[in-house]
Amino acid sequence: MLDIEFLMSVFARLIVGLPMTLQLAFVSVSLGFVLALSFAILQEIVRYKFFCWPISALVGCIRGTPLLVQIFIIYYGFSQFREVIDFLGLWWFFREPYWCAILALTLNTAAYGSEIIRGSIQSVPPGQIEAAKAMGMSSSLMYRRIILPLAMRHAIPAYGNEIILIVKATSLTSIITMVEVTKIAHEIMSQTYRATEVFICAGLIYLTINFIITSSMSKLEYSLSAHLRPASNSKAKPDKSQDLPPENLCHI
Repeated sequence: MLDIEFLMSVFARLIVGLPMTLQLAFVSVSLGFVLALSFAILQEIVRYKFFCWPISALVGCIRGTPLLVQIFIIYYGFSQFREVIDFLGLWWFFREPYWCAILALTLNTAAYGSEIIRGSIQSVPPGQIEAAKAMGMSSSLMYRRIILPLAMRHAIPAYGNEIILIVKATSLTSIITMVEVTKIAHEIMSQTYRATEVFICAGLIYLTINFIITSSMSKLEYSLSAHLRPASNSKAKPDKSQDLPPENLCHI
């Protein structure tokens, strides 16, 4: 028998962790987008690939390892180098689980996002680039006016998926004591031993957030692709002269 009263109480307690979940996702996605855009542009415009190797190595390492491992390395691993971190004046940062979670999520989404944006930049039609060069545009102006607007439009569906993945990945920060939705769900389960109802409620919260994100990204993609949709049928009155016989056209 479904216990509605228990489910409502679980929802009420889980909602308390929702602001932290949204904050982690919003901050990490915002910072990660800036890094992803910088990484993608640098990898495309720098002629000497030697200077891009550190970025490629960082992106490869992050994409090749689980996010949970990255969180453990940042939160638990860096604390073993306390003297060095103290010397750099960064201990205030690495001693707080919040900032470690933000750093791990930001680097993770930046690595995946940079590949999404870089692929979108490479998908820009060469004819557009040649036309911009023929008009005498500089590289910075060409990227600002031609390449990046087209690339961002192509990247919206894939980047929307990345945002959804980061929202779900915030649940992993409960491992380092971040009090968000999943952490509270664990606490309720340990008190009530009713895992099914508790995590169904938690799953519905994540599902609602991601549904809103999916709908928003779909509307954004739709609004930016008006030029790809067929023009609406004109409501102008038809030209009745087309229905007249040829001998009557001279009287019109």
